[in-house]
Amino acid sequence: MGAETSTGRLHALDAVRAGALLLGVAFHAALPYLPGPQLWMVRDAPNEGIGIFFYVSHLFRMTLFFVIAGFFGRMLLQRRGTRGFVANRTKRIMLPLFVFWPIVISGIVACMIWGAAAMNGGTLPAKAPPPPAITPDTFPLTHLWFLYLLILFYAAALALHGLAMLVDRDERLRTRIVDPAMRLVTATPASAPLLAAPLGIALIWAPNWMGWFGIPTPDTGLFPNAAALTGFGTAFAFGWLLERQRPLLMAVARWWPAHLVVAVALTIACLAQIGTTPVVTPMAADDARNAYALCYALAVWSWTLGLIGAALTFLSGERPAIRYVADASYWIYLIHLPVVMALQVAIFGLGVPALVKWGIVTGGAFLILFASYHLLVRHSWIGKWLNGRKLAWGAAKPGMEMQTA
Repeated sequence: MGAETSTGRLHALDAVRAGALLLGVAFHAALPYLPGPQLWMVRDAPNEGIGIFFYVSHLFRMTLFFVIAGFFGRMLLQRRGTRGFVANRTKRIMLPLFVFWPIVISGIVACMIWGAAAMNGGTLPAKAPPPPAITPDTFPLTHLWFLYLLILFYAAALALHGLAMLVDRDERLRTRIVDPAMRLVTATPASAPLLAAPLGIALIWAPNWMGWFGIPTPDTGLFPNAAALTGFGTAFAFGWLLERQRPLLMAVARWWPAHLVVAVALTIACLAQIGTTPVVTPMAADDARNAYALCYALAVWSWTLGLIGAALTFLSGERPAIRYVADASYWIYLIHLPVVMALQVAIFGLGVPALVKWGIVTGGAFLILFASYHLLVRHSWIGKWLNGRKLAWGAAKPGMEMQTA
């Protein structure tokens, strides 16, 4: 019974990981339809509701992902040891970054050219600006930045793990300090403010911070910004330490209603202060910005803990459909952006409301992406590469092997 319960919790966490990745498809599909100034390659009919979805999903999506990545990262290290961990992460995280980046960037550039022509009546502008020079500070990681950040976090985790093995061989520090601290953090709903504090401080000190967009996405440059490293690094570390004491998952699950109630209230408070229209200018460095940064950080962690807790409560079981979606999510997220962009340009001239267009782009992208997974990945060497297994056509449901990307 205990093994079944533990496996069920792992299923729930894998479902959360997959949901965070798949939410990215709808998130990026929303970009042309945000109110306010043009932020994307095409500027289509705006919709305030789509803008609110964009804002709210950005609050928790990647923080949620990095908590789960940290949890499964430590689990992999415990199962395979350092050499096995490095070999697995090289194959399934580092290699996909190097292989898929040229494919993705080529598709993105092609769609941007197509989009520029669509915005200019079908022809390219006569005086298009030159592309920026690529330097370490401007390198376009695109949406694959999450792989790059994972590599950095894995390296840091291995270094700290090795240091712990040297200075704390009998695990006294971990059992007397780290483990009790984790039990304290997860014992009450006060865990959200404790975990949010580093991110809130980092956002307060972030230079030229555009608060409407939350944690600055490290999608450009090889030196991630301090706020992203702090926010996502805290999430990764929390997940890593949570795996060390798996029973604490139920402590997280216990408080999910309180976390989500607070998350909704804080989100409303943030939107009341900053508005529902994207603001592309930095916030002034004053008390209002400080209050917003702390409120935003607390909302991030309230959503994250609440959604993990809800998943542990309601999704702790084997469901073939969810297992299939979880298997597909990594492939889908790797390749989704050029597909989404192509659909956005293709329906640019369609005379329907923004909500309909967003639905067409999101639904059409998922149809294409799931079909490509089923036909090209699930039963091929690509599936074995990305997911650790290749399934024969008509095979029974696969055994449990968690994704960590």
